[in-house]
Amino acid sequence: MHELVKDYYGKQLSGTADLKTSACCDASSVPAWLKPLLAKIHPEVLERYYGCGLVCPPLLEGCRVLDLGSGSGRDVYALAQLVGRRGEVVGVDMTDEQLAVAERHRAWHAERFGFANVRFLHGYIERLIELDLEPASFDVIVSNCVVNLSPDKAAVLAGVHRLLKPGGEFYFSDVYADRRVPEAVRNDPVLYGECLGGALYWNDFLHLAREAGFADPRLVEDRPLDVTDPELVPRTAGVRFFSATYRLFKLDGLETDCEDYGQAVIYRGSIAEQAQVFALDKHHRIEVGRVFPVCGNTYRMLKESRLAPHFDFIGDFSRHYGIFAGCGKDIPFGSQPPNEDHCGCC
Repeated sequence: MHELVKDYYGKQLSGTADLKTSACCDASSVPAWLKPLLAKIHPEVLERYYGCGLVCPPLLEGCRVLDLGSGSGRDVYALAQLVGRRGEVVGVDMTDEQLAVAERHRAWHAERFGFANVRFLHGYIERLIELDLEPASFDVIVSNCVVNLSPDKAAVLAGVHRLLKPGGEFYFSDVYADRRVPEAVRNDPVLYGECLGGALYWNDFLHLAREAGFADPRLVEDRPLDVTDPELVPRTAGVRFFSATYRLFKLDGLETDCEDYGQAVIYRGSIAEQAQVFALDKHHRIEVGRVFPVCGNTYRMLKESRLAPHFDFIGDFSRHYGIFAGCGKDIPFGSQPPNEDHCGCC
């Protein structure tokens, strides 16, 4: 599959307009606050970028960031402006043609930004251990619709976990399916190149993430995908595809479920891009100044990461109150006595 992907993105496509589906786009368009960053990027880098949107969490000033599948370098050069001269952005890609575009304009961007803080590495995202990258050395790792292109997604997640600092996060957009993708779809070269053939069944992804050490994956946003080429529609075998953005925190104390310790947080409103409401994920929109009850995992994600200075914290882990209500799981035991005529079964 590596050769198929390198040929598709290195030789078959000349620009975003050549894509046959909307799969290689993240779950949202570029936010207004990020658009000025793109205006400072070289035109050839923008033209050779195969996607849309920009996968970018807040609070990157001074961070060390790794971009998986960096392609022509568009996201790297955008992120470079956010991390600033005290930060660094490293891009990894396996396609020579794309890396050549990114490298060709490094000096141009350094002059435009007033500092040089990027570098690019040739490599495979499922073999990050082979690259000259120190374990636990990145604050944030991002990727924009490339994990689905890897033949070994478990290895990608394991490599990401190894490279993240404690409290760091993997913030990424990718394509998921509503079921396990049939072999005919997986082996279709166009569907694979268009990010559909390699899409993970969403529940398999959650299992892989937890096995890699990310105990509580958080869905940030999602949208259904359209196959815009009528010739490809019958070849998808009725599978429904979705673009979704997840954030995975590397925190040792996270539990597999949301447990209630009587905790709460108060958002200070100090993140410029989210001054009124901070969106941790799809189900946690925290209004400024409001006492907001949270489970133990959410408490840790906010307190033990770079987000901590922007919150006040109430409570600790000294007393447990059971499962946190409304987080997808409830106590399994019924309140009624068992029926003697009814035998136990699945």
